[in-house]
Amino acid sequence: MNKKIVVLGSSNTDMVIKTERLPVPGETVLGGTFLMNPGGKGANQAIAASRLGGEVTFICKTGNDMFGQQSVDLYAEENINTDFIFQDKALPSGIALITVDAHGENCIVVASGANFSLNCSDIDQAREAIEQADLLLLQLETPIETVLHAARMAHDKGVKVILNPAPAQPIPAELFEQLYMIVPNKTESELLSGVEVSDWQTARRAAEIISGKGVQVVVITLGSMGTLVKSGDQYFEVPVPVKVDAIDTTAAGDTFCGGLSVGIAEGMDLPEAVRFANKAAGISVTRMGAQASIPYRKELAN
Repeated sequence: MNKKIVVLGSSNTDMVIKTERLPVPGETVLGGTFLMNPGGKGANQAIAASRLGGEVTFICKTGNDMFGQQSVDLYAEENINTDFIFQDKALPSGIALITVDAHGENCIVVASGANFSLNCSDIDQAREAIEQADLLLLQLETPIETVLHAARMAHDKGVKVILNPAPAQPIPAELFEQLYMIVPNKTESELLSGVEVSDWQTARRAAEIISGKGVQVVVITLGSMGTLVKSGDQYFEVPVPVKVDAIDTTAAGDTFCGGLSVGIAEGMDLPEAVRFANKAAGISVTRMGAQASIPYRKELAN
């Protein structure tokens, strides 16, 4: 039986240019290829969780425009419950401008639009879905007070709350206390801990500081190195299963978070859930696009 996962987050349309190299400030680089894809960290993670085996409800807010309607239609096609996708009559749907270089590295600028009008009263309408979930997955592309309100709601009912603290920003102390797990990358863990992360040892120091803020489990993603997990007094170093040639890292972190949530909801132990998520993310970086790159569960068996 699929486990119930609620994802609260952003819905964007990604406008992507694939080019040989990223421009420096003030420079124009010619010769790129343009793609327009659905994206947003919340939407990416919802789709990843659904494709990888979760029963997903997605909470977000779009604008009253074609980008918003196209997004809702897509989520329905991905077997995601869209009952709590709200619409802002005044603000446009979120847009992300993404440049990807020949090595798969990217830079992203986001116009949040309706994502930042998702409010606590919207979350109240989704209370039953949140309280009956096995897991609530959050990011930081919606207002922090909305994220905190949902986290409190879930935590009070014993629902596991996972936060992907992206984009990197300071986090209120109270939010840490509502979390079962936090999943930062290298940059985000440095901001949250004050430790420059360069290897397993420094990642351990960062995880120790972050866990001291009140969160039970810290999972630091370290790109091609793998993932460090701290649970209580235990540490696990989980290398990536296979080195791959990355062509686009967009949504790799989101694929990891979606996969990790499925693994946790299904009762996998932490190292197993991380290996499951790493395998999914490893497939995603070999493909162009955000949601287009996210694999299905059957692909992980290959």
